[in-house]
Amino acid sequence: MTVIIDPAKFKDPRVTAKGERRASVYFKTLTTLWLNSGSLCNIECANCYIKSSPTADHFIYITPEDVAPFLDEIDEMGQGPIEIGVTGGEPYLNPHMMTLSEMVLSRGHSLLMLTNAMKPMMRPRVQAGLLDLQARYKDKLTMRVSLDHFSQSEHDRERGAGSFNVALKGLDWLTAHGFTTHIAGRAMFAESETAARQGYGDLISAQNWKIDAQNPMELLLFPEMDESVDVPEITTACWGILDVHPDSMMCASSRMVVKRKGESRAAVLACTLLWDDAQFEMGKTLKDSLRPVALNHPHCSRFCVLGGASCSA
Repeated sequence: MTVIIDPAKFKDPRVTAKGERRASVYFKTLTTLWLNSGSLCNIECANCYIKSSPTADHFIYITPEDVAPFLDEIDEMGQGPIEIGVTGGEPYLNPHMMTLSEMVLSRGHSLLMLTNAMKPMMRPRVQAGLLDLQARYKDKLTMRVSLDHFSQSEHDRERGAGSFNVALKGLDWLTAHGFTTHIAGRAMFAESETAARQGYGDLISAQNWKIDAQNPMELLLFPEMDESVDVPEITTACWGILDVHPDSMMCASSRMVVKRKGESRAAVLACTLLWDDAQFEMGKTLKDSLRPVALNHPHCSRFCVLGGASCSA
């Protein structure tokens, strides 16, 4: 991989390489708390932003004991019910996932589960747990399935031979049992967004899934996070130039909880994307984490500000 980013960029959290004042995002209100289930995954994608794999252990399984204090903090903050998102790795490898899901839903929060809908989710024990949760909490539970492309060839190029057909079986099962199901695709392919939505729409119709390919919440197309491609730094002037408000950035309203290997306590990160950069580790509690975030990383530019994307529902 040839890296073409100017090495002078993204060095100082206060100023850019040109000496301009770097943009920061101030915390506004907590609408989404992400839980990283652990970095283990049943597959290894060609371009996994968080480096998950069947052997990855930089994040270990998060447990109910890790999560309970953060749920208590949300109550203490008086935020009311919010969205709790679970990502990984593959969440359904975590043996605590049903207990964690119950903890979240029983407190009145909505639960957004990110899954590849492959073999871990399709185990009988997991299926039984999901059906039980759906029966009791219904539309409070949303399943977001990673389907990188609407074609078998392109999806399998990213996730491995045969993964497309396995994911389709998982999507078939979810929609047949009435789960609120969304798809997350990737804008790494050559077609336009219009063509991509048409392609997914054709697949959805053929499979008889209850998903609206034209609805950007039900079919999310995430911008690619190629770290070798140069992007501009975001200055305070960019908000006005781009007509983008800092309150629309993920770090104004969300945080992610992770449990690092070798650590006794979980930690709070600024967002789901910046997992391996110490400047974006915000503390051990939500209260500690609610400070401004300097947009001192290429992902801040390519995914959030210029890409206009958000991991939340």
